[in-house]
Amino acid sequence: MGALIWLASYPKSGNTWMRIFLLNLLRDKDEPLDINKMASFSPMDAARVWYEPFASAPLEQLGEPEIARLLPAGHKRITELRPDPILVKTHNFSGSWHGVPLQTAAVSAGAVYIVRNPLDVVLSIRGHFGMPDIDRAIGYIANENMGARLSRERMPEFFRSWSGHVRSWTEKANPKIHVVKYEDLVDAPNTHFARISRILGIPANDEQIARATRFASFEQLQKQEAEHGFAERAPNSDTFFRQGKSGGWRETLTREQVERIIADHYVQMARFGYIPDDYRDAIPKTSEAPTV
Repeated sequence: MGALIWLASYPKSGNTWMRIFLLNLLRDKDEPLDINKMASFSPMDAARVWYEPFASAPLEQLGEPEIARLLPAGHKRITELRPDPILVKTHNFSGSWHGVPLQTAAVSAGAVYIVRNPLDVVLSIRGHFGMPDIDRAIGYIANENMGARLSRERMPEFFRSWSGHVRSWTEKANPKIHVVKYEDLVDAPNTHFARISRILGIPANDEQIARATRFASFEQLQKQEAEHGFAERAPNSDTFFRQGKSGGWRETLTREQVERIIADHYVQMARFGYIPDDYRDAIPKTSEAPTV
């Protein structure tokens, strides 16, 4: 059995990108990984297929506590895919549901957590879910009860707000959880992808890192999606791989919208250096000082 390495992030914050890079690195081939075959090598924890064999009835007939109790068995089943460590995509916050951990420690080796500026997250969230306006997306990432219901293919998922998600994965120091900023991956992908590879114990030289980074470039991913589609694209989204850049919020958000996001997420934004210098006066005067 292979222990699980969680590739975690709030939705639309980069864990699919990280997953594609690592899989290209592990494959070490001369052609890019087919993005529609990714789940065969790196599963999603939300896929129902891992949990249904342990259910006493169809999931739709079970109560939430009964579904929650399936999580440890499902996670253990993922470890049986192969003997090597297994990269598992998750958007769940780090915590419990009906008293059951959303990530089972007994079968886990660690995690990589990708954090992204919420000023950019709202743009991707809006596009991903086909929302009518930015204000809807701003409300989405501020909702502490946000998640996804049980569906035909997926288990329930639990995101919380952007701040709640980030806090759950990063606030308590844990040597097994390695945090990387999406913006660093955009600015210096070779450097930061190489760092994560070393942390995970994946042997690779500079040439292999550069090739895997190239195969995970947004130009390459957009090309594949345009030619063959992408199975993980949301039904209401035109495209999954939009731009892959940081700072796009300056071209789209109004000052009022930026100030609203800062007010909603001040403490966590300050922790990660996401409050722009020209918006320092938007810091809520009643907020407690951030923990750095």
